Amino acid sequence: MYTIVEKTRLNPTVSRMVIEAPLIARKAQPGQFIIFRSFADSERVPLTISDTNPEKGTVTIIYQIVGGATMELDTLEAGQSLHDFVGPLGLPTKTDGLKKVCVVGGGVGCAIAFPVAKKLHELGCEVHSVVGFRNRELVILEDEFKAVSDRFVLMTDDGTAGEKGLVTAALEKLINEGNTYDEVITIGPLIMMKFVCGVTKKYGVKTVVSMNPIMIDGTGMCGGCRLTVGGETKFACVDGPDFDGHLVDFDEAMKRGAMYREFESRAREAECELLRKGE
Repeated sequence: MYTIVEKTRLNPTVSRMVIEAPLIARKAQPGQFIIFRSFADSERVPLTISDTNPEKGTVTIIYQIVGGATMELDTLEAGQSLHDFVGPLGLPTKTDGLKKVCVVGGGVGCAIAFPVAKKLHELGCEVHSVVGFRNRELVILEDEFKAVSDRFVLMTDDGTAGEKGLVTAALEKLINEGNTYDEVITIGPLIMMKFVCGVTKKYGVKTVVSMNPIMIDGTGMCGGCRLTVGGETKFACVDGPDFDGHLVDFDEAMKRGAMYREFESRAREAECELLRKGE
């Protein structure tokens, strides 16, 4: 069993859990993920690691309540335990040798972008962070990003926090100001990453994307995270989750992701019904 040390609500649909998992905490690197099960009969779900504390032996995950599995996870509180918590899995984000990087995060993807920015900062890299949300209510990790960023830009669709607009506009502005980046690393919704790659391709800036949003099983067996990269078939969970964004077929990935919406909706409704019966 893996004890929940701390649970915090970050916004109306996103929570943070700190889990006691010393072996994972000692080995995990930014970009890697875990697979959890809340209970013995629960669905297996991959979640990217948001932070670790090897000294305390803890791993932090941040999750959005979007389906049955995350609704079930959110019923657990500090002091209770997860049934399974396995990892670290996937390949770490490559950070060595980078001198200046722009990290672009969108929505709950910022939970995955943060440990990358933190690691780069610890390595002495100049880090510019651009994060975007729909509105002020949904903003997460603002102070954490500021602490590890030489330059921080917050964008919201409606302008209720930071600057009004999209992360692509902020990124292009930074490039036009004369910032030359070794890489842009972007993590967020598929459509956001697609358009970030559109900007960076125009300026010839290498761009790494995290394809964790399409992962399902986390082991490569289900085939749900299959994608085309440079004309070759890859699996986000075992070959990634990081890939050269200029080679990813985002349209194919988005089309495949839409296949599961009806199933996810039914699972969410079933979990809601179970929770109502348990009241």
